[in-house]
Amino acid sequence: MIEKDNPKLSIGKQCKLLSISRSSFYYQPKGETALNLMLMRKIDKQFLETPFYGVQQMTWHLRNDKHLVNEKRVRRLMRLMGLMPIYQKPNTSKAAKGHKIYPYLLRGLRVDRPNQVWAADITYIPMRRGFLYLVAIIDWFTRKVLAWRLSNTLEADFCVDALNEAIAKYDPPEIMNTDQGSQFTSFAWTDCLRRSGVRISMDGKGRFLDNIFVERLWRSLKYECVYLHAWETGSQARAGIGKWIEFYNHKRPHSAHAGKPPALVYCSKRKEMETDQQMQKVA
Repeated sequence: MIEKDNPKLSIGKQCKLLSISRSSFYYQPKGETALNLMLMRKIDKQFLETPFYGVQQMTWHLRNDKHLVNEKRVRRLMRLMGLMPIYQKPNTSKAAKGHKIYPYLLRGLRVDRPNQVWAADITYIPMRRGFLYLVAIIDWFTRKVLAWRLSNTLEADFCVDALNEAIAKYDPPEIMNTDQGSQFTSFAWTDCLRRSGVRISMDGKGRFLDNIFVERLWRSLKYECVYLHAWETGSQARAGIGKWIEFYNHKRPHSAHAGKPPALVYCSKRKEMETDQQMQKVA
């Protein structure tokens, strides 16, 4: 997203516009040890089962499983993985400079059609010798995955790329709901939504379950695909995840739709809406 040779904008100005630090642009991530990668995988699995575990409880869990870890290490790994427990706590932190926090718009809202509400989230993907981050954008009503991207960093650009793809393929939604992560409060993300006329909704801080449908997607993806493999490369992970998402969208029965797959429900509902609109115009 940042152009090193842009004649009009320096790297510093581009970083400022995208709400990222200049140092993060030049940062080259160091690999984690085999021990830390093993702990991260165990933390990820346990967090799917008990998303209310904070640093102390996760530390106790690992110790009970015979892993000699301290809270400092567990805190760093959970932050690296982007994990936040669901318990409510006072919001004593301030948003990054220039990052606006938007209100939660879905409380009491009846979601009954495609493209009414989209949701986006990021999760950690373990590899044999490292890890990646996955962002997915889903339609709230049908649960169809509209776009996704893998990245080796948590910068905003891979999220924006997925958002642009989803809008180009399916037209913009009425509302986009996310958590308050820096990727989703960044200028690049919110500006793309505002320019498309999308209303922005954000979960309460620490409220994991406000975006429950994406969290259910992560659980299915990890247990049915990610944890069954030990991918060596990003291309292997991309191919494996892509194959599973294709299966999820078009073949996997979904309980929310009486066993129909999300893509079938999405397409049929959109056709119904288009037919109704045409009849209203004729009338």
